[in-house]
Amino acid sequence: MKRRGFLASGIAAGMVRPALAQPAIGGKAVTIVHVPQGNLVTMDAVWTTAIVTRNAAAMVFETLYGRDEALNAKPQMVAGHTVEDNGLRWTMKLRDGLLFHDGTPVLARDCVASLKRWMKRDGIGQTIADRLEELSAPDDKTLVWRLKKPFSALPYALAKTQPTPIIVPERLANTDPFKQMPEVIGSGPFRYVPGEYVSGHRAVFAKFDKYNPRPEPVSFAAGGYRVLVDRVEWRIIPDPATAAGALSAGEVDWLDSPLPDLLGMLKSKPGVVVAPIDIYGTFGCLRPNHLHGPTANPGVRRAMLAAIDQVDVMTAVMGGDASLYRAPVGFYIPGTPSANDAGMDRVRKRPSKDQIKAMLKEAGYAGEKLVFMHPTDQVYYDAMSSVAVAAFRDIGLNVEEQSTDWGTIVERRTSKEPLDKGGWSMFPLGAPAAEYRDPIFATNLRGNGAAAWFGWPTDPEMESMRNAWMDTTDPAEQKRLDVATQLRAFETVPFIPLGQYLPPAAFRKNLSGVLKGAMPVFWNVTKG
Repeated sequence: MKRRGFLASGIAAGMVRPALAQPAIGGKAVTIVHVPQGNLVTMDAVWTTAIVTRNAAAMVFETLYGRDEALNAKPQMVAGHTVEDNGLRWTMKLRDGLLFHDGTPVLARDCVASLKRWMKRDGIGQTIADRLEELSAPDDKTLVWRLKKPFSALPYALAKTQPTPIIVPERLANTDPFKQMPEVIGSGPFRYVPGEYVSGHRAVFAKFDKYNPRPEPVSFAAGGYRVLVDRVEWRIIPDPATAAGALSAGEVDWLDSPLPDLLGMLKSKPGVVVAPIDIYGTFGCLRPNHLHGPTANPGVRRAMLAAIDQVDVMTAVMGGDASLYRAPVGFYIPGTPSANDAGMDRVRKRPSKDQIKAMLKEAGYAGEKLVFMHPTDQVYYDAMSSVAVAAFRDIGLNVEEQSTDWGTIVERRTSKEPLDKGGWSMFPLGAPAAEYRDPIFATNLRGNGAAAWFGWPTDPEMESMRNAWMDTTDPAEQKRLDVATQLRAFETVPFIPLGQYLPPAAFRKNLSGVLKGAMPVFWNVTKG
């Protein structure tokens, strides 16, 4: 597959870059200038699963539990918990010193309202809600969960991201979960500075001086979040070569996801470090609309799955270095507890073009339009989309490719309208690979219809197997269900897996204390 056409030659030629002011270390403020993957459209990490929102929200909001570098769930906002009544009653106590950015104390009722909002949007949150008898706050420091069925993974679920179970003041938590919160007020180590936000250009986060870190050493998103700079400024630089040039010149400090084509150049710069930060990577996927158009037909979805060569896609995304991706993969990420080989010939052995066209004919496809939303401002999604659209057209699908920015797609994918009324058929996404470890946390395997993530697949059989997996304590039965759920996914195709990619970050050598985990975090980082 041909590599996409980004060129680094402009850097060597001294291409024009925006002037990016860098505060003096000896001055009053020390600022880290960070270039995220794309534009920050919203800070509401319940309303959207966008990666840039997740990363920004981690600075401003806290969760009851956090995950360490090994992804173990650790108490974060809570001092600890007790479990009673055979796993049906959990009591969690908030730790001392928790304050929101508006100066008000964090109370248990804020947490209850925040978690109830999250449970309406998140797949695992919905699972908890289904098993929940009552979530209450008997006093300002105590949360009590009374469950109808045990759920041993509760701390791990409350430490997750995308959507994130962020804690906000009760008045904000009462916002309709399908609408964005009107304010950005968290209790995290940074506070959002709305007056300095310029969409498509800048977002600013300032150290929250009244934040009280935990006493434990920090490990990724667990332990003591100690902020060692005054500000973090996000600069939106859509052109990858311009961003890489700015890092090389010392005009920015940190690139979240440099273009793979430019990694060699960046590695050669004496002031730059290229290293993995998200050590678990991202699960590339295509999400079809299960309500409208050709993608509502499972036979069409199976043909689309057959048309995709995951190695082609991952080569377009990450380049020729095979150490930066894993492909082909099934519906669980390699190395996770539920990963298995069931049905893997569907992605390891591609049918011929004629065979795939025959699959479309058998499915009853007759040339109907398919609307593919192609985000051109996201490097990885852009590459995924280009390869996928070419593959779909090659088998005879009538693809209307609508090129736009990711922020527009984040808003538009919420629409359930048919195609002739502005609806959509498919879009690419990158899911946190660490979540595709078992049927509980693999959000896009859900088949819970209107309550499912965008795309809204309805699959009672998948839901039944998922519930059975949660209810059993027999590892052998869980493994049987791992196989059954993957085989079912190959039949119904809730999403099309594209591979796991592991992009490194790039940052200036004068940054130290950069932590590894499942996303970039800005505590523990110093700038020399």
